[in-house]
Amino acid sequence: MATKQSFPRKPRTRPAKLGEDALWDLALKQLSRRAHSANQLRAKLSMRADSPGAVTAVMQKLREYGYTDDQKFSEAFASSRLQNEGFGKFRVLRDLQSKRVSSGVAQQAVEKIFEGADEKELIDAYLARKYRSVVLHHFLKEDKNVASAYRRLRTAGFSSSATLAALKRHGQRAADWEEPPEED
Repeated sequence: MATKQSFPRKPRTRPAKLGEDALWDLALKQLSRRAHSANQLRAKLSMRADSPGAVTAVMQKLREYGYTDDQKFSEAFASSRLQNEGFGKFRVLRDLQSKRVSSGVAQQAVEKIFEGADEKELIDAYLARKYRSVVLHHFLKEDKNVASAYRRLRTAGFSSSATLAALKRHGQRAADWEEPPEED
């Protein structure tokens, strides 16, 4: 039996603190990889900055050049989540808030993007995509599968009333369910 040879690890060194010019380069590098909200970017820069004033100056410069705009970021993010993943309003709103976008800006963007979206159609498309390998009305005959589908739809950001209505359409035993009060 061969023994595992271990090599001494190099100790992790902390990255050097950066001045304003180096922070500017770091910010551009971060933005070239993917879009960030202003607060996300500020947090990343703050970890590497040698002074809070440098972060403020870089963020101001980014705003002047139009590289950070939470409204545009939020609308693009919400549109992407709707088109690519088919998530509901509440999930997109929660995801935007986790990206450190202010509640008001996030709410505005979600309302704008979901303005013409029909939640019933979104739920049906989501169910068809997630349960494509099963016959849905047979699958929903078991209580545990109904509960699983309900949790999955709620996690995906759909309202409880629309979720229950969709499950009632697809399940036979679902007519027995009573609708809980709306909590959203």
